[in-house]
Amino acid sequence: MNAPSYDFTGLRALFINCTLKRSPEPSNTAGLVDISTSIMTRHGVAVDVVRAVDYDIATGVWPDMREHGWATDDWPELFEKVLAADILVLAGPIWLGDNSSVMKRVHERLYGGSHLLNDAGQYLYYGRVGGCLITGNEDGVKHCAQNVLYTLQHIGYTIAPQADAGWIGEAGPGPSYLDPGSGGPQNDFTNRNTTFMTWNLMHLAQLLRNTGGIPAHGNVRAGWDAGCRYDFANPEYR
Repeated sequence: MNAPSYDFTGLRALFINCTLKRSPEPSNTAGLVDISTSIMTRHGVAVDVVRAVDYDIATGVWPDMREHGWATDDWPELFEKVLAADILVLAGPIWLGDNSSVMKRVHERLYGGSHLLNDAGQYLYYGRVGGCLITGNEDGVKHCAQNVLYTLQHIGYTIAPQADAGWIGEAGPGPSYLDPGSGGPQNDFTNRNTTFMTWNLMHLAQLLRNTGGIPAHGNVRAGWDAGCRYDFANPEYR
């Protein structure tokens, strides 16, 4: 099949792997991340992959928890990578049918920056694209994905069509994604969805970059605070 040539040079993507395993221990989630990153790098996207558990991320919902009683906090270092990325993919395993504790902490710290503003006066994450990858050997891919994607859109990320993918084995104890005989790396459903997700993220990020992001009308906090109501009809004045 002849396909057009796409060059996404200039876009940056950050994958935060929320595995519970510190580097260099093998991560099944990393195996799925590798599929997406290989497509992105092949088409010019600058990709950065980090494991959140390798960092000393303090608990809290502020940009720098050292200003709120914590002795150490590596999140500001990670946050710089978040701000440099046009695409953010949160990836992680399923535990007890839900996202990992590491994933939840990343959500909380991302939320801690959601009150900040970009150069257009919008919330900081506007104009960026989000997606997620989920792995596990128990049920919960869709539940975990909807939690991740809700979090990202709520704080300002734009969600592309089919912005999630995942793999699970049979219910109950069994092989994980990269284990011999799991069938994970050969699973057509997972490979198709991961590929579609990757392309949709790149296409949407490029569209937003080319058009200057989300238009800054109807969503600027300073305008609302100054009395501009952006066509909101107040029932008290009807």
